[in-house]
Amino acid sequence: MSDTNRIRVTLVRSRHGRLASHQACLTGLGLKRIGQSRELIDTASVRGMVNKVRYLINVEELGNG
Repeated sequence: MSDTNRIRVTLVRSRHGRLASHQACLTGLGLKRIGQSRELIDTASVRGMVNKVRYLINVEELGNG
């Protein structure tokens, strides 16, 4: 299909009580509930959000998809 790399992010810790900017990053990644996962295209903007909230999520490399 396409040759873009993808990652899967899963929320593993609660977003409640976190900084507003961190909550906004989780919203931008599409994560609302603990255990929820999203497959995203691996871009610089997505990586920036992932790095900001890396203590709340798990990240898996999916490769090309």
